Amino acid sequence: MLQNKRSFNTHSSSANKKPSGTAGAAGEDEDATFTQPTSSQVERSLKKLLPGQIDQKTADVVEYILVKDQKKIPIRRGDLVKHVIKEYRNVYPEIMKRVAHTFEEVFGLKLVNIDTKNQLYILINKFEAIAGGLSFSSPDPKMGLLFVILSVIFMKRGVAKEGLIWSMLGRLSIDPAKRHEKFGDVKKMVTDEFVRQRYIEYVPIPHTDPPEHNFLWGLRANVEVSKAKLLQFVAEPPDPRLLFSLFFFFSFTQITSLKLGQGHVYHCYITFFFFLF
Repeated sequence: MLQNKRSFNTHSSSANKKPSGTAGAAGEDEDATFTQPTSSQVERSLKKLLPGQIDQKTADVVEYILVKDQKKIPIRRGDLVKHVIKEYRNVYPEIMKRVAHTFEEVFGLKLVNIDTKNQLYILINKFEAIAGGLSFSSPDPKMGLLFVILSVIFMKRGVAKEGLIWSMLGRLSIDPAKRHEKFGDVKKMVTDEFVRQRYIEYVPIPHTDPPEHNFLWGLRANVEVSKAKLLQFVAEPPDPRLLFSLFFFFSFTQITSLKLGQGHVYHCYITFFFFLF
């Protein structure tokens, strides 16, 4: 199939699609009119400002990014300029340089531009970045489920049909058509929340009726998640007790009743899933 021949790191136009909504549109309009000042322009503008003014504006930008990053949705340069930078746009590069320095030295975070075309920023843990990506033992159930989905996409050479993903979740007793006790609206979480966070892409397959979609890794996932670690995670020998249980029960509820670690459940399930398919 044509869609399965796509390069793992090649992103469709959906990666550059602007999220709908008034706030997003306003940020895009602001970014469209923004021109990056030259070094000489920045230098001249800095001479007209007091050091305390730049420090305060830097603190304002740091606070804005920290608040926005709580939802894991990338921050647009247009939104930064419109809502925080404002009349200081002529010193934007200097402010952002100080902002990045503050995040690294004070918070242990790294400010990363994941999309230089659309100017999208995210925060990642500096020490996780050095270690090679996010940990696969995250206590957040949503992140655990996200790693499972990313693993399936990875093992399918970067492109997984949504039917495969829903089938995989179904075998974990997670029905995307029903509200889940822990995850809530699973389909919305996967196709909206994870997409807006840029962890995955949800790409329509042309000329399909009813409409079908493919899942791909998103821009944030390519920055935050180590493919080498993921491959190691998937390739490790599974817990034989859990694999035995999967053969006979094939039920997530019964698997968890064994009181084995959640990471082992996910890991062994991925191994078994690809054994079957």
